[in-house]
Amino acid sequence: MHTFVKKEYIDIMAKANTFRKPKPKIRKKRSLKGTVVKFIVKAVFYFMVASIGSVVFFKFVPIPFTLTMVNEKLSALASGEDSEIHYNWRSYNRVSREMHLAAVAAEDQLFPQHFGFDFKSMQNAFKNNMKGKKVRGASTITQQVAKNVFLWQGRSYVRKALEVYFTVLIEVIWGKQRILEVYVNVAEMGPHIFGVEAASQHYFGKSAENISRVQAAKLAAVLPSPKKWSVSNPGPYVSRRFPKITRQMSALGGTAYIRGLRSF
Repeated sequence: MHTFVKKEYIDIMAKANTFRKPKPKIRKKRSLKGTVVKFIVKAVFYFMVASIGSVVFFKFVPIPFTLTMVNEKLSALASGEDSEIHYNWRSYNRVSREMHLAAVAAEDQLFPQHFGFDFKSMQNAFKNNMKGKKVRGASTITQQVAKNVFLWQGRSYVRKALEVYFTVLIEVIWGKQRILEVYVNVAEMGPHIFGVEAASQHYFGKSAENISRVQAAKLAAVLPSPKKWSVSNPGPYVSRRFPKITRQMSALGGTAYIRGLRSF
């Protein structure tokens, strides 16, 4: 009797367990902080992939245009002025070495030696700025290329931080020869005139392959402010500056100073 009751009780409990509803799974709520962190990590990852990929791509491909060129064109269109941009890419070997040397002599004489940053010049510029003296910045040719090709004009901590990042990338991936090649091609040398080929044709009526040392120095002399200073009608500043650049070119040892720049 007791055995039968026990067995019947077990059967009833088994049936009850069969019809019991399963417990719902408890989903853990994802915290807002975790979501934000995950988003930031993904954004940084994709940005690094895109930026490194673009730097590798433009190591081999001519720069089609820069944001500065786009801004120039849009500004001209908005004001009803002539919006044509004069820009003709020329490879390193199709530009006079005098132009490459002039750019280095005028803008960044330690270019062959440093790794993208001239810390001594940066320190001197900082000290002068603290004293209230108006001096030019200490941006190297590499930094200027990083800004001109991958970023925008203007002053902000975000842009400066990105400039440092791209400066390191192009120093590592491009090499000095490619950096100098890009610089003389995209630098603004007059209103709506970008690069040495367009400037040489406009001012001297000749190809960039054939410009002289003096002509190269004149182009380099207006690089700090090509809208303010003119190659064709040089004012007192340019008239004083380009002879100094030619003397610096000689003092550096001529084109031998940039011979053998790293190309990778």
